[in-house]
Amino acid sequence: MGRRPRSAKEPLISGWLFFRYMVIGGYVGAATVAAAVWWFMYDPTGPGVTFHQLSHFMQCHDENEDFTGIACKVFEASPPMTMALSVLVTIEMSNALNSLSENQSLLRMPPWSNLWLVGAMALSMSLHFMIIYVDPLPMVFKLTHLNPEQWMIVLKLSFPVILIDEVLKFVARNYLEN
Repeated sequence: MGRRPRSAKEPLISGWLFFRYMVIGGYVGAATVAAAVWWFMYDPTGPGVTFHQLSHFMQCHDENEDFTGIACKVFEASPPMTMALSVLVTIEMSNALNSLSENQSLLRMPPWSNLWLVGAMALSMSLHFMIIYVDPLPMVFKLTHLNPEQWMIVLKLSFPVILIDEVLKFVARNYLEN
């Protein structure tokens, strides 16, 4: 409330704000895909496929030597989808915290400054846990339970969005605002 209202002739989304949206959106997309890739390549419960096998999964069939010893059905498994969805939900909840203020840090405007937002985030995460852990919802949504190690990967991939936006807010506050 310390700034004057924007002019009616000024665009709603400035070039800088558009850039911020693109950076955050790019990270959201990359982290979501990274969660599924991690399960396929590195998760101890996953198939341990190579990047080449994963990136060429549509060529998986019995006669293809590149996929010897791999059941092609693994590329339809529910754990990578569950991890990707969990990253997407968690990242968007983190991003909701970022939207408390366009340019103020979370340190100056903490989450409890908007208890409605905190409540909405708690409800969203509760619903997400429900579709993963309350039968028959995992079957309906073609998801599965995640173990603690998988949840740690979800959190590690999700929370950097807060740091990225904090850096972008810092730049906006200190170098772009008049």
